[in-house]
Amino acid sequence: MGLTIGICKVSWPRSTKTARIVCILLFSLILHGEHPLSKESVTVTFVDPEWSHDLTEHTVVADDRLKDFTQETGIGVKHLPTPETTLDQLDLVRKLLRQGSSTPDVSGVDVIWPGVLSEELMDLKPYLATELSSINADVAASYTVKGKLVAAPYHSDIGVLFYRRDLLRRYGYATPPRTWDELEQMAARIQKGERARGQKDFWGFLWPGAAGEGLTCNALEWQVSEGGGRIIEADGNISVNNPDAIRSWQRAAHWIGWISPPFVTSLQEWDAINDFYHRGTSAFYRGWARTYLLSVRDIPSVRDTIAITSIPAGKNAQAATLGGFGLGLSRSSRHSAEALHLIRFLIHREIEIEEARADYESRNWPELYDPTAILRAKRSSAETGKQQVSGVVARPSTVAGEKYEEVSRAYIQAVHSVLLGQSRAPEAAASLERELVRITGFKTGPPSRNRVPTQKSLGRVSGARPAAASTTASAHDSLK
Repeated sequence: MGLTIGICKVSWPRSTKTARIVCILLFSLILHGEHPLSKESVTVTFVDPEWSHDLTEHTVVADDRLKDFTQETGIGVKHLPTPETTLDQLDLVRKLLRQGSSTPDVSGVDVIWPGVLSEELMDLKPYLATELSSINADVAASYTVKGKLVAAPYHSDIGVLFYRRDLLRRYGYATPPRTWDELEQMAARIQKGERARGQKDFWGFLWPGAAGEGLTCNALEWQVSEGGGRIIEADGNISVNNPDAIRSWQRAAHWIGWISPPFVTSLQEWDAINDFYHRGTSAFYRGWARTYLLSVRDIPSVRDTIAITSIPAGKNAQAATLGGFGLGLSRSSRHSAEALHLIRFLIHREIEIEEARADYESRNWPELYDPTAILRAKRSSAETGKQQVSGVVARPSTVAGEKYEEVSRAYIQAVHSVLLGQSRAPEAAASLERELVRITGFKTGPPSRNRVPTQKSLGRVSGARPAAASTTASAHDSLK
């Protein structure tokens, strides 16, 4: 894996202690050194976890936006990437922010990081009143700690199900699966058929099953959809040790070797998506909406074959994990005014891009689920004429606060041990419960039966454009 910084290409081994050390040393050198290509009197440093892959065509914050910012303001920007996995990204960003005067000015902040980074980042609420009026309160709350807006919501995201249009047509399916039961049936049938046609390494369902934050997102969707709760509820009750959560883990373990390959437990996010749409050896893949926007939608040959829909429902609900990044400003920044200017610029530029794209999308792909629906300001069902059906679930990062990293690591370890067959699910859940009590000091309790928030109830960052012609994911794509 490699990343381009300026004119140099930097490579590191994935998810290792060595990688983190190399990254920290690299960033320290860059932060302390002069930028060889910039002659501006002020240069702000932007550490960007979204720019963590060598995907030069689909960089989330494209270099031309930063060049436009420099051209308009005279302020230079050092744009720096991070490692691939979320936990490695957090390790690096946290260490950089705690370096004092040499810290980055602006940092991308994953939606699960605010509680961990709140002491290192400024409260942006007093400075972004206009922008906050267009940002949905539910999204902003994910970046708020004790009333402090740790980061300005920038790119929101949700889990979605990718599927092969051509294969569903081949096997007579008019719509993608609505439930986990339907997904299992369709995946098994398509897998059997494709292997009979000569693709011996074909599998029905791919998903990131490596021991990382992606597994937390997947497993949370499994258990919430079955009524198994959110690991730690909003009231602080540790709810994970319950029969519905346990059954959801057991079900996923049963997929391995049946409709999912044995190596699924080692797949990171980009390993899985590359296997899905480059190798073409699976029918379904659990991914993220923005991956479709950035890597699939604009490639006609791929778009005609691949589409997205909502995460399948269980007996309780249809749940998609909330993801995304905000933009935070370091309390130690030596250029806070210029850094705030960059944050405003990027947010407003994103609004402009979304508005320009809206009409084209609605005219050309009205049948597709609109993944930017989660970034749209709240609007009533009567106003839109659409039902609120699919749900979005947040990881327990706000309630866990600075303990979230430990909580997530413990959860990942428990679920991964079940998937690998190293632990039985009931024992793993009981052990996890004890560990979470130790980590947080919270009490145990039952899962909350509150309704899962609808996807459409979460506003988009810009809040500017009206709903596209498409419905929410659970309306399901027509395959005509």
